[in-house]
This record gives sequence, C-alpha cells and structure tokens, in this order.
Amino acid sequence: MKKITLLLSLFLLISCQNFGQLKVLGELPGGLKEISGNEIITGSDLIWIHEDGGHKSKIFAIDQHGKIIKELDIEAKNTDWEDMTSDEFGNLYIGDFGNNYSSRNHLKILKIDKKDLNKKNAEVEEIEFEYENQYKFPPKKKDRFFDAEAFFYSKNYFYVFTKSRVEKEYGKTWLYKIPAKKGKHKAQLIGYYNNCDDNDCWITSADISSDGKKVVLLSQKNVLIFTDFKNDDFLSGKVKKIYLNHKSQKEGICFKDNNTLIITDEESGNKGGFLYELKLN
Repeated sequence: MKKITLLLSLFLLISCQNFGQLKVLGELPGGLKEISGNEIITGSDLIWIHEDGGHKSKIFAIDQHGKIIKELDIEAKNTDWEDMTSDEFGNLYIGDFGNNYSSRNHLKILKIDKKDLNKKNAEVEEIEFEYENQYKFPPKKKDRFFDAEAFFYSKNYFYVFTKSRVEKEYGKTWLYKIPAKKGKHKAQLIGYYNNCDDNDCWITSADISSDGKKVVLLSQKNVLIFTDFKNDDFLSGKVKKIYLNHKSQKEGICFKDNNTLIITDEESGNKGGFLYELKLN
C-alpha cells in the first residue's frame, strides 16, 4: 500500500507544474512515523532527523533517499522534541519545547557536540528558557500562544517561532530570541506574523539559509520565505508564500543550499512519510 501511495504521489506531483513543486526524493525509514525535525550540517550531505515526543531518545542520519546511515542514542528524555538546527562549528541542537497546553515552564534546547555525532551515545548540554511574556502555566485558552515546533541558530542566538493553539488564530507565530549558551534564559519577543486562520497554517519548522538572506517557515499549507529583513527581525521585510498543493502533516524543513529546501512529513494512514525537495527558483 505504501508503494502504491508513493507512485500516486509521484504522479500527482509530476503532473503539477506550479512554482514550488515538491519533488519526492524517497521514503522515510520504516518504523519512524512521526519525524518532526530535520537538519543538514554544513559540509555534510547527511540529513539528521528525529521523532516527536514519546518516542525513543534517538536521532538518525539519513542519505538523500531516506536510507539510515547512522543512529545516535541521546542521553536526555524526549519530552517533546520538535525541531533541529546546527551552528557554524557543526554542533547539533534539538528543540525540546513542544508545549501543547502552554503549561511547561522549563523548556529546553539540547546541544550535541560535533565530536559526539560519530559515537553510539551522546551526552547533551541543556539550555533552558521561558518566554518573557508568559505569566501563567497554563494561561487561559485565549492566550495559549506558547507552543513551539520551529527554531534555528544564527550568530550565537536561537530564534524560536511559536505555534498558536488559539482558535481562529492558529496561523499566528511569535518570534523569540534566546542566547545560544548554557544557562536559564528569558526568551525575548521580537515580533509576530499571521500566516492564516485554520490549523493548516500552524508553523511546524523553520530554517535560515547559510548566506543569512532567507528565512523559511513551514506549515501543512505553504512555505513562507522572508527576505530583506532588518537585522534579526526576520518577520519584517518581504514575504513570499509558496502554496504546496499537497496535503500532509509536514513537520520538518531545512536548507540543502541557499535555493533548495528539504522537507519531511509524518506518516499518517496512507499519507506522508516521505522526503521531499523544493527548489526556490
């Protein structure tokens, strides 16, 4: 059934000539049904992936066709891992900040040192944070803007994009800034953007291009590309929306190069569970 679904997906995608067309690269590894983050470290062709909260504390390096090349056990609980990023030194980071009810007050980013990526087990350094404008845990339903599934690293800071749980405001994302160093931090609010209103507009992953000129946000519905922003107010400047015309639970996005994106989606029923490429021009 999965092979039939893949063939149908390939046919549908090939027949769609719209700009931003998704290209299926391969099927994600069997048994990994809830991939929620991906990242390519500079100088490597491998794509690092992980599963959502409740799954094993493992990360996997796959090739461009979805084959597992490495597995790494992480010595930290997978409370709610949601996204990955890396720095210019090749260190990898996992965002343990899933927060469905906005009730967690000790959110974490886990640092994996580059030298540990070739081992079987890796210890982590924890970077803790809270949002500077959250005062109740949980807040009232109308104020539950503190879930998050998206972040990236840039110039010694992490930038977290929240996922709204507020009805009729699902597409709203708030951008926060956190120092990329060990300690307990208050996440500084920079700005916000409203994608659209329904839950297909939830922001589920983010990345910045290696040249620092493009920021992308992912939802099930579209990819947002921000350019010409001022300093690190990444939600300012110009924005272009690429409508994917392909419905699945897309959870991971990262730059392969400055003009090519890698996207992953979760497997649910007969949908998803694939590795995609998206050309920006």
